[in-house]
Amino acid sequence: MNITQLLGLAAGSCTTIAFLPQVLKTWKSGSAKDLSLGMFSFFCFGVLLWLIYGIIIQDIPVIVANMLTLLLASTLLYFKLRFKE
Repeated sequence: MNITQLLGLAAGSCTTIAFLPQVLKTWKSGSAKDLSLGMFSFFCFGVLLWLIYGIIIQDIPVIVANMLTLLLASTLLYFKLRFKE
């Protein structure tokens, strides 16, 4: 693994982990009223496109970061749809 891949993994880890506090807070509170349905819908779609791109170019940092980000962001999208206020 070269320095560029390590940099990509570090960047992906930071941006992915950034979603974890929001997922935990939304799960514990049972409320997603302050989350934008439109924003998270478009965001999840964009991350899915990045994941497909990473698979096409076979770039592990792009694949791993976007797979995990999609998991966390779609969890928030699920909570937004499930916790109707």
